Amino acid sequence: MPSSPTSPNGPGRVEFVILISAIMMIVAFAIDSMLPALPAISQALGVGDVSQRPLVISAFLLGFAVGQLFVGTLSDRYGRRGLMLWSLFGFAVASLAAALAPTFDHLLVARGVQGIFAAGARVIVTSTVRDRFEGRDMAQVMSLSSMIFMAAPILAPAMGQAILLVGPWRWIFGALAAIGLAIWAWVLWRLPETLAAQNRIPIERDTVIASAKLVLTDRMSVGYSVAMAMLSCALFGFLMSVQQIFETTFQRADLLPTGFAIMASGMAIASLMNAAFVQRFGMRLIGHGALFFFTIIAAIHAALSLNGYESLPVFIGLQMLMMMGFSFVAGNFGAMAMENMGGAAGMASSLQGSLANLLGTVFGTIIGQSFDGTTGPLYIGFTVSGVVALVAVYVTEGGRFFVARHTG
Repeated sequence: MPSSPTSPNGPGRVEFVILISAIMMIVAFAIDSMLPALPAISQALGVGDVSQRPLVISAFLLGFAVGQLFVGTLSDRYGRRGLMLWSLFGFAVASLAAALAPTFDHLLVARGVQGIFAAGARVIVTSTVRDRFEGRDMAQVMSLSSMIFMAAPILAPAMGQAILLVGPWRWIFGALAAIGLAIWAWVLWRLPETLAAQNRIPIERDTVIASAKLVLTDRMSVGYSVAMAMLSCALFGFLMSVQQIFETTFQRADLLPTGFAIMASGMAIASLMNAAFVQRFGMRLIGHGALFFFTIIAAIHAALSLNGYESLPVFIGLQMLMMMGFSFVAGNFGAMAMENMGGAAGMASSLQGSLANLLGTVFGTIIGQSFDGTTGPLYIGFTVSGVVALVAVYVTEGGRFFVARHTG
């Protein structure tokens, strides 16, 4: 991988936020652009069982979870920039391999590798932000970047659908490769190293164990990571079910890109609001309140579905509200989980992210495989996930909500 000097001054705050948002976007594009193409992929590669279609999503998410276990430690030792470049380049190559996959099994392998490299870029983004910001400033920067990032899930299904109108599904992976290479070039020329030399942690057995122990024993790190993992289960279950819901439950597969964009817009709105309000009201008040909101809406939606009151407008409207709740939670819980991780930001990003995505992939796949022609299983899963997340937060904060368990 070539190494070229970045701009002497590096990106300013605005460009920095846009750049890290673009890096985060590749994950959403890699997942959401696939949704309209799942029927075409299964038909072209001879997959007769429609329940196997979501494996195209699961394979990526599994690779994404596994990849996060290693890249944090490497970035704490060797820095952020070089590994970011390798990750983006590898993502582009894996995308090309997926475009050329001759069988469904080959496609799943390529998607897994694609997920591993995407994980590298995504973890390093969080560590890079943590290098420059902390506390509420970090929450604000992450919220702003998440707001821009939300353009990806809004646009990605439409991009996939548009490509299918003019070419085969393989062109979608070609587009992902082009996106990866474009961001790679941007990082190469504009993003300097953010990890100071004195903060680099040697890869030694005792050091790695000490960093992992810090991440896995800190109350804030564990509690808020578990809470986010539970919500990831629900979100991944939605991603693995939504195409079948539009196609089978409502028989309106043509409305998937539009409906998905409306639902995802709730996340963009919430990210903007969180960035505006977090400095004033604090992470706990907003994050805890959003988790209650998320769980209550999930329970209401489950009740409506189980009693036969589900409809496409109800599905889209309530899911948009849940997306807003999820975005408020994620924008604050992620920052709170990292509050005490300044000395091991890379390891923390790896373990916290891997936990959320491993659990999310496993239980999200179970939720997706439970699809019975209705939205009932999905929203039962959302409700259970929200309740477990509330319990995790309650224990973490010493039996209270909205107020910090300790100061400092």
